[in-house]
Amino acid sequence: MILGEWRAHPVRAATAALAIALGVALGYAVHLINASALSEFSQAVRTVSGEADFQVRSRTPAGFDEQLYPRLARVPGVAAASPGVEFAAVTDTGATLTLLGLDPMRAAAAAPVLFAPPGEGASAFDARSLHLSAAALAASKRKVGDVVTLSANGRSVPLRIAGVLPAAGETRKAAVMDIAAAQWRFGALGRLQRIDLKLAPSADPRIVRPRIAALLPPDAQIVTRQDEARRTDSLSRAYRVNLQMLGLVALLTGAFLVYSAQSLSVARRRPQFALLRVLGARRRALTAQILVEGAVVGGIGALAGLALGVGVAEAVLGLLGGDLGGGYFGDQRPPLVVSGAAALVFGALGLASALLGSLLPARGAARAQPAAALKGAGDLASGGGGRLWPALLLLAAGGVCALAPAVQGVSVFGYVAIALLLAGGVAAMPWLARRLFGPLQRRPTGRPALDLAAKRLWGAPSQAAIALCGLVASTSLMIAMAVMVSSFRGSVEDWLDQILPADLYLRVDGGAVLDPAAQARLAAQPGVGAIRFRRTAALSLSPDQPPLTIIAADIDPKAPADAFPLIGRARTPPPGALAVWVSEPAAWIHHWRAGQSVRLPLGPNGSTEVFVAGVWRDYSRQHGAVALSGADYQRLTGDVARTEAAIELAPGADPQAVAAALRAALPAPVAASATIGSAAQIRTVALRVFDRSFAVTYGLEAAAIVVGLAGAAAAFAAQTLARTREFGMLRHIGVRRGQVATMLAAEGAMLGALGAAAGLILGFAMSQVLIHVVNPQSFHWTMRTQVPWGLFIGVTTALIAASAGASLLAGRRALSQDAVLAVREDW
Repeated sequence: MILGEWRAHPVRAATAALAIALGVALGYAVHLINASALSEFSQAVRTVSGEADFQVRSRTPAGFDEQLYPRLARVPGVAAASPGVEFAAVTDTGATLTLLGLDPMRAAAAAPVLFAPPGEGASAFDARSLHLSAAALAASKRKVGDVVTLSANGRSVPLRIAGVLPAAGETRKAAVMDIAAAQWRFGALGRLQRIDLKLAPSADPRIVRPRIAALLPPDAQIVTRQDEARRTDSLSRAYRVNLQMLGLVALLTGAFLVYSAQSLSVARRRPQFALLRVLGARRRALTAQILVEGAVVGGIGALAGLALGVGVAEAVLGLLGGDLGGGYFGDQRPPLVVSGAAALVFGALGLASALLGSLLPARGAARAQPAAALKGAGDLASGGGGRLWPALLLLAAGGVCALAPAVQGVSVFGYVAIALLLAGGVAAMPWLARRLFGPLQRRPTGRPALDLAAKRLWGAPSQAAIALCGLVASTSLMIAMAVMVSSFRGSVEDWLDQILPADLYLRVDGGAVLDPAAQARLAAQPGVGAIRFRRTAALSLSPDQPPLTIIAADIDPKAPADAFPLIGRARTPPPGALAVWVSEPAAWIHHWRAGQSVRLPLGPNGSTEVFVAGVWRDYSRQHGAVALSGADYQRLTGDVARTEAAIELAPGADPQAVAAALRAALPAPVAASATIGSAAQIRTVALRVFDRSFAVTYGLEAAAIVVGLAGAAAAFAAQTLARTREFGMLRHIGVRRGQVATMLAAEGAMLGALGAAAGLILGFAMSQVLIHVVNPQSFHWTMRTQVPWGLFIGVTTALIAASAGASLLAGRRALSQDAVLAVREDW
C-alpha cells in the first residue's frame, strides 16, 4: 500500500523528502565547515603555543616585565620555563606572520614544537637570522638563505632566512629567532609577551596554578590549553550556532511539509483505511503504517541531506573559507573533516521531524469513523474549522521565550520563540481560513466559478489549511530572514556613513606602524588638508575570550559624538577621571554601562581605573572595543606609534594623486602592508563583505520559498485529484470545463493571498525576535527595523500567481477525465 501510494503520487513524497534534506544539509554543512575550521585553527594555535602545560601571556602587545620569568621558573612544580616575545609582523612583500623570539635552549625543553635547530654553519643565537614556517616562507616569496625585511613593533629589520621550522604545521605563518636578538632589534628590551611553563611529572596543576597566579602582575594572565580552546571556539560560536539554528528552523519547515503531504495522503485514502478497519485492521496498525511512511520519507531525506551537506561543506570551504565568509579565521582554507557522530545527530533530527509531521495525520486516520469515511462525507482532513486556543497558547509561549536571557552567549530561547511562533501561526490556519473565507461565501459575486471557489474553501477549511502549512512556514521563514538582513544591512550602511566622514583613509596591517617621523611625512604631503591618526591594539581581559580592541583617537571630551556614533547620552567624567567610550558589544559582553568605573590592564602599574563616559555603535568588532583619547593612551603606554589615518583633502586636490603620494612617503615594508582608499571604496568593500557573510542566509531564503511553493503545488495536486468526483458532478449539472478551471485558479489565488498575508505577518513577528532578541544576545549589537517593501510586494504577487498556476495545472488531469466515469463510484 505504501509503494502504491508513492507510485501514484511521487511528487508529494519527493517534495517532503527534499524539505527534510535541505534542513539536514544546511545544519550538517555548517557543522562540518566550522568543525574543520576550528580544528585547523586550533592546531595552528597549538603550534604557536608550543604545547606547554601553562602559558603566562601579556594582556597587551606591550608585554610585561621580564623579571617575572626567574620568579616563575623557581615556582615549586615548574620543571621548565621558556620566556618569549611575540609580535605581529609583516614582510616587505606584504605577508603577515607571527614573530616569536625564544631562548633556543629553553624552548627545546618547554616548547619543543617551536625549537628551530640551527642550519649548517649558523648559530642558534645569530641576531641576523630567523627560521620561518613553511607557510610563512611561501607567503614571503623567498627561499632559505635569502634576506627578508620584517616590520614589527614599529621597526623594520632585514633578516636572513636560516631554515624552516620542522614542526610548525602547514598553515600557520610564524617566524622564530633568538629572544635577545628580537628584544634588541625590535625595541622590546626588558619586556616579554609570554612565558611557556612545563610542569614536573609529579606536579598537580591544581596546586601549581594558584602559586603562579599569586606572582602575576595585573598586565599578565595564565592561559591553559582549555582556555585557548574556549577562546578559539568563541570566535565564531555565535555565528555558526545561529546558522545551525536557522537550519533547524528550516528542518521544522520540512516537518510542516511532511505534515501537509501526509495529511492530504491520508485524506485521499480515508475510504481505503475505513475498508481496512471494516475488514478487521486495528487502529494502531493504520497509525504504524502512516508513521512508517513518514519514517521512510524522513530517512531518505536525511540520507540525501547528509550527502548534500558534505558536498556543500566541501564547496563552501573552497569558496568562502572556514568561516562561511564571516571573517573569523582569516584566509585559511582548511581540509574537510567529516564527523560521523554529527551525521548521526543531524540524520536523527531529520527522521524525527518527519515522524513529527506524520504523527497528527496518523492519529486522525486511526480515529476516523469507518462508516462516514466510506461515504466520503465532510472535510476529509478534520471536518471542522479548527480551534484557536492551541495556536494562541503556542504564540503566547513564543512571546514568553523571547523575553528569556541568552544561554552561554547563544540565544537558545530566541530560536525556541521563533519555532513556537511558527508552530502557532500554522496551527491557526484552519480557524483563520474559516473566518476569512466565510464573508466571501455569503456574498455572491454573480460569477459561478468564483462563488464555488469561495464556498469550497469555506466548507473545507482544514484542507485549505493543510495546503497552506508548508507555504506559510516557508514564506514566514524567508520573510523573517529577509527583514533581519535588510534591517542589518541598512543599519550598517547608516553606520558607515557616520564613521567615514573623511575623504581618504589609510591603514597599516600586521606589525607595521606609523612612527612619528612617518606621521610627519604624511601630514606634509601636497593635497593633505588635515589628517587625524589612530592607534588600534589588542587588550585581553580574559584568557578564554577573544581580546578587546583598544582605540586611541582624537576625541573631544565635550563632543565625543564627532568621533564615534554614540548610543544614548554621554556622561561627564568626574574631575581627574580618565574617560573612555566603549562599543556596544563591549558593553553587552562585560556588562558595562555609561557612568560606571572599571579597571583596564593599562598603564605603568599594569592597571588603571577608567570612567565609561558613553557607549557607541560598532558593527565591525563583535568582541568589543574601548576608545580613549590619543593623549591619554600615550601617557599610559608611552606608545607614540599609530596604525590608521583619516585624511581630509585640500580644496581641488586629486584623491588618486594624494593617495599615491601618501604611499610613496611610507617606508617600503610599511607601504607593502598599507591600504589606502576613499570612503566610497571602503563602504563598497564593507558591504561586499557583509553580503559575502550572509551568502548562506540568502541561499536559505531562496530554498525556503522554492520548497514552500513546491509543497503548495503538491498539496493542490493531491486535493484536486481527490476531488475528481466533485468535478464530475459539477460537469453533470452543466458547469463547463473552463468554469471549473477558473474555480481552481481562484481557489489557488485565494489560498496564495492568504498564505502570503499570513506569512508576511508571521515572518515580520519572527524577524522582530531575530532583530531585537537573537542579534543582541548572540552578536551584541542592535539595529532598527527596515522593511523591504519591494520584496513584500514581489513575494505576495509571486505567491498568488504561483498558487493559482499550480492549482490550475494540477486540475488539468482531473478535468481531462470523462464526467460519467468520474462519478462511476456513486452508481
